[in-house]
Amino acid sequence: MHALLLLFIIRSVYLFLQAVTAMVQQAMQYIDQTPDLDTRIELIKTLNSVSAGKIYVEIERARLIKKLAKIKEEQGLIAEAADLMQEVAVETFGAMAKTEKIAFILEQVRLCLDRQDYVRAQILSRKISPRVFDADPSKEKKKPKEGDNVVEEAPADIPSLLELKRIYYELMIRYYSHNNDYLEICRCYKAIYEIPYIKEDPAQWMPVLRKICWYLVLAPHDPMQSSLLNSTLEDKNLSEIPNFRLLLKQLVTMEVIQWTSLWNTYKDEFENETNMLGGSLGAKAAEDLRQRIIEHNILVVSKYYSRITLKRLAELLCLSIQEAEKHLSDMVVSKALVAKIDRPQGIVCFQVAKDSNDILNSWAMNLEKLLDLVEKSCHQIHKETMVHKTALKV
Repeated sequence: MHALLLLFIIRSVYLFLQAVTAMVQQAMQYIDQTPDLDTRIELIKTLNSVSAGKIYVEIERARLIKKLAKIKEEQGLIAEAADLMQEVAVETFGAMAKTEKIAFILEQVRLCLDRQDYVRAQILSRKISPRVFDADPSKEKKKPKEGDNVVEEAPADIPSLLELKRIYYELMIRYYSHNNDYLEICRCYKAIYEIPYIKEDPAQWMPVLRKICWYLVLAPHDPMQSSLLNSTLEDKNLSEIPNFRLLLKQLVTMEVIQWTSLWNTYKDEFENETNMLGGSLGAKAAEDLRQRIIEHNILVVSKYYSRITLKRLAELLCLSIQEAEKHLSDMVVSKALVAKIDRPQGIVCFQVAKDSNDILNSWAMNLEKLLDLVEKSCHQIHKETMVHKTALKV
């Protein structure tokens, strides 16, 4: 008797849950048919209150909040729209399609960037692993096993995975642009450049490749920047934009670059880059470009000189002595270069100080080379002696 009662209660609850789900799904179809905006907002809020706290209609609630946030955004209430979207943690929804989850999180990130909340935008962006975009969508989906959660199909208005990848990296470019992190911006453009449908269309990949080149030049010198620079130079598509190939080639060549001539050559190209996602290249970027050229020149000088006077260094850099000393000191502080300045004598030393172990190892290697040369010389002398003895006997 008790078992039958329990079974009846379970079935009644199940039917109730199905009825609520069907009612919410049916009512959502009437949202776009409402006569005015106020009625639409009221209907969305009513359905939202009905679905609040109910796990079996969590996907419907997320879609309702997204619709309401869009209305708030159209009314100019960006902060309210962002707050509404942040109430929903779609990454915990097992039945929601992967592309719909990603699209929802990207919408959260976009609204945070629109309200200039960069800290929360970064936190939300970390919910998406870039590796998720490398999945092959052409592979057939595995049939769910018995007991597994059934994943719903994504709505028709949700972009494809590759399109979501492009949107993701465009949002990350906006994020990194607020603190001028040029290397990360370059890596984001590099990821967009590798998207198949972009790489197959010259009209799309050429502007992206130009931006990759600009941000590579603007990025401070480090191993990652050097690796990206060399890999970009190996790209065959770079031959289509020879000016940029020449620009990158100058950076990998150990020769001093004259800033005035370089700026006169690329000034128009620089100022015409107005369609940057994080904003056009402006005065700050121009100053950073000059800074990168000066740093490149100092690195070139350090390769050719172990000691040099500050006056001569300033002449090579086309700077005053005070400016040359400042840029050199900044590079030493950032550990991009090892150098010591003797200010009373005005001499810069680029030699790395060695400890006692390094000196002893150097001596040992030199002695080994010396003994090897002596042994080879003795062998050659003995060989010549034997040749001459044979010649005399004959």
